[in-house]
Amino acid sequence: MHFYIVIIGTEILNGRRVDKHFDFVQRELAKYGHEIYASFVIKDDKELMRRTYEMVKADKEAVMFSFGGIGSTPDDLTREIAAEVFRGSKTVVHEKFLQDILERFGSEAYPHRIHMAELPPKAELLKNPVNNMSGFSLDKRFFFVPGFPSMAHPMIEAVIAKYFAHADKKYRKTLLADTSENTLIDTMQKVPFSVELSSLPMFVDGVPKVELSLSGEDASLVEENFKKFTDALEAKNITYKLM
Repeated sequence: MHFYIVIIGTEILNGRRVDKHFDFVQRELAKYGHEIYASFVIKDDKELMRRTYEMVKADKEAVMFSFGGIGSTPDDLTREIAAEVFRGSKTVVHEKFLQDILERFGSEAYPHRIHMAELPPKAELLKNPVNNMSGFSLDKRFFFVPGFPSMAHPMIEAVIAKYFAHADKKYRKTLLADTSENTLIDTMQKVPFSVELSSLPMFVDGVPKVELSLSGEDASLVEENFKKFTDALEAKNITYKLM
């Protein structure tokens, strides 16, 4: 699965707020052996939001957590655009959410709050433990929650535990070598796409070093390709340590 995060908030981009969602989602996914595939922080802009959602939708392996834009103010555009992109339609009134809004706000639900019940067709509600003003999900793959961490995080935590608690085990091998990464590029080019490669160059006291890591679901394939690096380093008398 490819886990996407879409954080909608002009206030984050202009520095009025600090994002708290990325680190949270990274930690929650890691509990179950998952990693974030991509993360975006975007403005409350209709066309940008539409293009971002369309890109995610085009990935058949995508799972998306979208934060923000589901309230009742004019800049809350998520519900409308999600309906267009993921359903090819306009929003419809979700009767259960409509009743929840009326029960909480009574006559004060009109004329604005009531619109929060207008969701994409066949949306499922995500319980908001703070005030019962729900988020929603589509196809058990695309999840839309408020921008407020106190509301959004318990909702996403519950979603991950319910739908994504199982992950195939990944195996990882890592080393730190006393050389620049340029020394290992020829070997890197021999690693198949089924093995994830990460190369992190650094300088320690002015001396180049590289942290190299391989991971994948096939332990023997990871071991086989990792050995290519240790053999290459040993052939050149370059010291390294396993991590």
